[in-house]
Amino acid sequence: MKIKVFYIEDEQFLGKIVSESLESEGFDVLWEMDGAAVLNQFSRFSPDICVVDIMLPNIDGYTLCRQIRSLYPALPIIFLTAKTETADLVKGFDAGGTDYIRKPFSMEELVVRIHNQLQLRTGMGQRPAENREEILIGKYRFYPRRYELHAPSGIIRLSQRDMQVLSILASAPNRVTDRRELLLSVWGDDSFFNSRNLDVYIRKLREYLKEDPGIQIQTLKGKGYLFMTDD
Repeated sequence: MKIKVFYIEDEQFLGKIVSESLESEGFDVLWEMDGAAVLNQFSRFSPDICVVDIMLPNIDGYTLCRQIRSLYPALPIIFLTAKTETADLVKGFDAGGTDYIRKPFSMEELVVRIHNQLQLRTGMGQRPAENREEILIGKYRFYPRRYELHAPSGIIRLSQRDMQVLSILASAPNRVTDRRELLLSVWGDDSFFNSRNLDVYIRKLREYLKEDPGIQIQTLKGKGYLFMTDD
């Protein structure tokens, strides 16, 4: 069965190229240019994933993401943006996006991200970063098994909690990590005491990673964390 991609893009030339390219890759694609017309087509098409441009006529992509998320809580949404400001990316994730691609983008990247989102939804994503020998994070090298973070200025020795929290965040670069799931994974419960502990470790990791301005840990109120890297 073909993967159904609901593609919302108002640029006609780009929309035609992307939709035809996705179809040539074996996807079933529904392309819509008007954000206001999207929700009426959901029951008929039943998409597996949405690819949504932020700048749309009548209803912008942020509003559309919120509407889709309220009706289909588990549906992956990749938002397309020409914006480069961190605040715009955070706004997209806060609206319900689960991944993003900056314009201009390659079809190869879009296809990989579509498959990755669907794998994450079905629990077949990458193995936890904690089990990997070395992870590149911007200007840093992270060695989970050795409890070490190699910064440009030297080696930072990590505690077990440091390592666990960073491993989980590093497993989901440029995606939202749910705060409750993070607490349950590291501490085993989401009590108020452990929640305050998590805040301390997030502050520590921000301090450890400050030598690379391209790395940010954004807090999404009521949701979790967005671990952003330029990689």
